[in-house]
Amino acid sequence: MQKVINVLAVLSFIGTAGIIGGGTVVYLRRDAIAERVKEKVAKAATEAIAAALPAMMDAALPELPSATGGAIPSTSTPALPF
Repeated sequence: MQKVINVLAVLSFIGTAGIIGGGTVVYLRRDAIAERVKEKVAKAATEAIAAALPAMMDAALPELPSATGGAIPSTSTPALPF
């Protein structure tokens, strides 16, 4: 029974050391990790906006008429006699 307890203690120590070591590495490299995440988010947002922009512009702009009517006479100023 003592051997089983010793194996469990060693495994517990290895697990704890791994958690502490991993946490230390992440803590020391947190700035580089944050920068990589920011770059990925910015790139994904830029691509999403660039992909959606043409469709949004097409939907926002009205169709131009193929023909127009005559000029509307002005009522606020007198017409020039030409």
